[in-house]
Amino acid sequence: MGTYVISDIHGCYKEFLTMLDKIRFSDTDQLVLAGDYIDKGKQSYEMLQWIVNCLSNVVLIRGNHDEEFIDYVGLMLQIDKKEKLASCFSSNKDAIALYQSVKYVLKDKGDLGLYFDMYGTIKDLLYNYGVTLKMLCKWAETFLKMPYYYELQARARQCVIVHAGYARKLEDTSTSFSSLEEFYLYARAESVKQGGIRHGIIIAGHTPTIAKGEFAYNKGNVFKYYDKEKDCIFYDIDCGCTFRNKNGDAKLACIRLEDEKIFYV
Repeated sequence: MGTYVISDIHGCYKEFLTMLDKIRFSDTDQLVLAGDYIDKGKQSYEMLQWIVNCLSNVVLIRGNHDEEFIDYVGLMLQIDKKEKLASCFSSNKDAIALYQSVKYVLKDKGDLGLYFDMYGTIKDLLYNYGVTLKMLCKWAETFLKMPYYYELQARARQCVIVHAGYARKLEDTSTSFSSLEEFYLYARAESVKQGGIRHGIIIAGHTPTIAKGEFAYNKGNVFKYYDKEKDCIFYDIDCGCTFRNKNGDAKLACIRLEDEKIFYV
């Protein structure tokens, strides 16, 4: 029996399945996914289908891209109501029309217009997979049910698995974060400078270890940092799989908590 953690799949569904085969994931194991299932990669639809049908021994944690998907769908519903469009939730045609309406309403809104469906995932789902508003809402509801972090014991330490960073109190973090939830989803260098727990382990993703100049840069390998003052071990396991066509160091990573063994695909 093993406990495995993967983060930042970003639509790399094929690589994800290859990883499950590599670690020989079975019903006796536990899998914790630390968010960002969609965007950037080419198989967001397949990942969305997988997460809504996953087994009970899989723990799903929310990432910032998943949070943003919730916001996108919420905005579509808001404009549908405001403009009295009465879109049919079971019609792909109506979902596309609503999507176009949102784009039209936001076209003069500057950054807000650019922000909506930034990676074109919803557009891809609508135009290439025949997705309906009902399906978008189902996926958004699935993301809404995901916790921001998950705690368990690992190697005689308290272990917290989170998408970006973890802190016990908001006052321990930078004033640039308006809430702990924002820290959980968006922290980068702050995750090691301000986050952590005494005598614990933090496992996160969010910052690709292929990104030169970032705190976690490690040539596409898992980044590990030890905070001596807190006696806290930090892992960043986002090895930038979605960029593998542009960066030869990029890969999907997985860590097994029982022995901290790293697997790559």
